[in-house]
Amino acid sequence: MTLKVIAGDARGRILKTLPQDDLSIRPMLGRMKKSVFDIIQFRIPGCDFLDLFAGVGSVGIEAISRGANKCVFAEMSDISLKLIKHNVNMLGYNDKARIVRCNIITQFDMIADKYDIVFMGPPYVDSGKKALALTYPALKNVVKYDILKDESILIAQKHIKEPVGNVAGLENFRTEKYGDTVVLFYKRT
Repeated sequence: MTLKVIAGDARGRILKTLPQDDLSIRPMLGRMKKSVFDIIQFRIPGCDFLDLFAGVGSVGIEAISRGANKCVFAEMSDISLKLIKHNVNMLGYNDKARIVRCNIITQFDMIADKYDIVFMGPPYVDSGKKALALTYPALKNVVKYDILKDESILIAQKHIKEPVGNVAGLENFRTEKYGDTVVLFYKRT
């Protein structure tokens, strides 16, 4: 699968990703990424962006390409961190990127700051195909560490079967479905 930057100053550039048969990273599908960025496009220029469970960094890189002021890439996998570093360096985005190795569930304090846009695309399953259900605890951390500004937007990508209850402090104002993936849009209540 070829992973490209869709728009902005790096439009058409191909990002390095894992081999097709490695399922430990599940990059956001191009049509889904395009749809999400079409929804938030006017909020991106000059924003501070947080890419949680960043994978190869394609979502945060898309944001920088489209004019984000900076992006923090948070990821735990060493393979992913190397790919993010490679992709950010290849595009010359080092001055706009901060890459943080952390567990989003247990080390959230390492990335606690204020952001205009937060995106999270947690893995659906572990290497043994066991469902992980990381969306709800990650959403709770967003509220606990108070990282959203008043007008911020939070986008959470999850598997259609993953239960995500209401989170105090967040309002789900839009939901989009793409096959077996659901994308939830939140704002502060």
